[in-house]
Amino acid sequence: MKKPTVPIDDPRLKTVRTITRLMDEQFSVGGFRFGLDPLLNFIPVLGDVSGYLMSIGLIITMAQHGASGRLVAKMVVNATLDALIGAIPVLGWIFDFVYKANTRNVQLLTEHYTEGKHEGSAKGVIFKVLMVAAGILVLLIVLAVKLLQWIIGLDGQ
Repeated sequence: MKKPTVPIDDPRLKTVRTITRLMDEQFSVGGFRFGLDPLLNFIPVLGDVSGYLMSIGLIITMAQHGASGRLVAKMVVNATLDALIGAIPVLGWIFDFVYKANTRNVQLLTEHYTEGKHEGSAKGVIFKVLMVAAGILVLLIVLAVKLLQWIIGLDGQ
């Protein structure tokens, strides 16, 4: 077992944990926990984009604190899946209440630090991951705007 490079209770990661809780688990209704992420997605375009940017920001922070390239790639997949499926009206809203990508990413980070899982260099991955994330963000914005135009009838008809 590999000794963690950054302790799991490292104060530098307190912000990551706080924001993750706010985005995924801040509120409880009938024992079901949820955060701002699914609520933001009720705001067309802005909600999807802001949630994705927040997730990518958390991932960048985790990468700066020792997350491996393999781990960062898994985190981006979680955030991207959450953003893309979350952008689908109704189905996406339900998905966002259940999936909780940020919580999954913090769990992956915990496994990385405490159990030595998800190893691999981040040097060759970070730039590629950020480029893919930026491309998906642009695609998400375009799709969300087109959907909004279609819903409110601004598609030129």
